Amino acid sequence: MGVKVDIKNEMIRMAKRAKRASEELARLSTPVKNSILKNMARGILKRKKEILRANERDIKLAKKKGLSKALIDRLTLTLLRIRNMAKSLREVASLPDPVGRIMRTTRRPNGLVIKKVRVPIGVIAMIYEARPNVTVEASGLAFKSGNAIILKGGSEAQNSNLIITKILNGTKGLPENAIQLIGTTSRKAVKELLRLDDYIDLVIPRGGEGLIQMVRRESTIPVIAHAKGLCHTYVDRDANLDMAEEIVYNAKVQRPGVCNALETLLVHKDIAKKFLPRIIERLKEAGVEVRGCPKTKRIISQIKRANEIDWQTEYLNLVLSIKVVKGLAEALNHISRYGSGHSEAIITRNKRAAERFLKEVDASAVFVNASTRLNDGGEFGLGAEIGISTQKLHARGPMGLEELTTYKYLVYGKGQVRE
Repeated sequence: MGVKVDIKNEMIRMAKRAKRASEELARLSTPVKNSILKNMARGILKRKKEILRANERDIKLAKKKGLSKALIDRLTLTLLRIRNMAKSLREVASLPDPVGRIMRTTRRPNGLVIKKVRVPIGVIAMIYEARPNVTVEASGLAFKSGNAIILKGGSEAQNSNLIITKILNGTKGLPENAIQLIGTTSRKAVKELLRLDDYIDLVIPRGGEGLIQMVRRESTIPVIAHAKGLCHTYVDRDANLDMAEEIVYNAKVQRPGVCNALETLLVHKDIAKKFLPRIIERLKEAGVEVRGCPKTKRIISQIKRANEIDWQTEYLNLVLSIKVVKGLAEALNHISRYGSGHSEAIITRNKRAAERFLKEVDASAVFVNASTRLNDGGEFGLGAEIGISTQKLHARGPMGLEELTTYKYLVYGKGQVRE
């Protein structure tokens, strides 16, 4: 019982510190924030060897626990990934500051001048699994947008997250407690944190379906999250098949353990016999296990039979389900039934088919002739992302600086009263 009380009190103290820090952050000028972000990037690069050593400890423990290859891939840091972390901080520094931006100015008949202005949300709690790069991206975005952040990374990345937050917090000029990492791996800490709506304004969970559901269930604080990334690509009968092959291969193989990777491929029946043999052969060479519908199996018999569960599964691994469809209408119906609202793509040269797909598919990002792997804050020019929301309020898709702000009205009067 004593441990529970200690964890609860520590979470309250942490949240109170974040609340005070958020007030200081809201007063920082854009040049000061940008200078601090650039110094954060320098610190990450300067101490890259320490980060790699800590990450090696995490990887050894993950392998010892028998964690999946996909999770270990998300956990792993390399020199390139560390450089990209630093790059993301520099890119965030180079972006326009949304804080203080006037969204609209209205002059009323009675002389009132009303300005709608972007302001920080306040205090954000970020709960995530595996990826240490999220520690950097979330911290950078929260800081630039004037928010204090409380980080709760997965226990599998604890060593990496500890050294990264230590480096970030050692940056000269960063307000105290602007970035805080929950040190304990106890799950009780998260549940206590999720009840602190007096101090925390927003919770962003980023991880597996189980984590998302738990946060939504337990939180008394508003939550922005993405459901599972069950992403589809539909290859239309009017597709350029060379282009389709490259896009499908990239969407599935380039990094299969992430939420915008392809999980189900839909292929028009008129081009299935021509397209499926070539793409399946290439996918198999890359180690992908292919599961197909009966029509797919009639074309390529040496694959597993896909069942109902496959259409519902986010594999996050080198596994792909394939379905041959009669046409665009069936593809749209399949996506409507099984899609998670994350990323969907059509490959076609038919403008009418493309426009219908764009209009009717309900997802955070809908692509024509491009890989679903491009649904990413960096690729969208946001510098980085704190997550990809599949919700519709208040943010959707990659969440960058603007999505980490809200607004308030500034009202200028000259003695007006209400009649």
